Amino acid sequence: MNSNKIAIIGGGNLGAAIAEGLLKSGFATPAQITVTRRNVDRLATLKEAGVTVTSNNQSAIENNDVIIVALKPYNVKEVLEGLKQSFNPEKHIIISVVTGVSLKDLSAIFNNNTPVFRAMPNTAIAIQESVTCLCSVNATNAKVNYVTDLFNQLGISISIDEKLMDAATVLGACGIAYALRFIRAATQGGIEIGFDAKTASLIAAQTVKGAAELLLKGNRHPEEEIDKVTTPKGCTIVGLNEMEHRGFSSSLIRGIGASYNKIGS
Repeated sequence: MNSNKIAIIGGGNLGAAIAEGLLKSGFATPAQITVTRRNVDRLATLKEAGVTVTSNNQSAIENNDVIIVALKPYNVKEVLEGLKQSFNPEKHIIISVVTGVSLKDLSAIFNNNTPVFRAMPNTAIAIQESVTCLCSVNATNAKVNYVTDLFNQLGISISIDEKLMDAATVLGACGIAYALRFIRAATQGGIEIGFDAKTASLIAAQTVKGAAELLLKGNRHPEEEIDKVTTPKGCTIVGLNEMEHRGFSSSLIRGIGASYNKIGS
């Protein structure tokens, strides 16, 4: 158990998911977590779990050690500028999970010596299955290790160059939606060939989970596992080839590219 108290500034979908993941992992107790939101009624579930919920960002910052900024990109600068006097470079670790706000932009708001991290998790953080990409400035090895350990409790974390953070957003965070859309399409296909919707969805979701675990636990290339189930003249290779004829891989690659270009526009 860590001794740091953690404030999440912005209890929207991602901020609340982080709080839920921290609780489920046991990394922090309810008494160690504060979550802020303008409408605190939306945080009723966390409040019932014993988490401190408040609309007072200043109090949350001053009474905690680790500050996770989960605000919307369009208001992060305005909100943090108004709170800059509450941050203490000797005390605080700042972790931003805000898309598109650079370490340089964040550091310009705070004292130059303040440890600042950018983290890009995805919403699977609520069930401790996120992949979180990390980069930082002004952070000691001890603080890097702490933040890495925090996000490792919530899935896995990967240290990357900041220039790849937009790409990490697309592949890891937008990627949740891409994977879910695949599962939904597979479910619809399953219904067409005879399953009821609930059974088709369960089979599709568990199959995707199993496929991912084959790669993660076996450290194998996807094509190795594909080759195992594509027998000559079999039904798998016929289906794969038909998907490729229809642009399956190309559509996915183009979609990832379109999302990346949108971030940069």
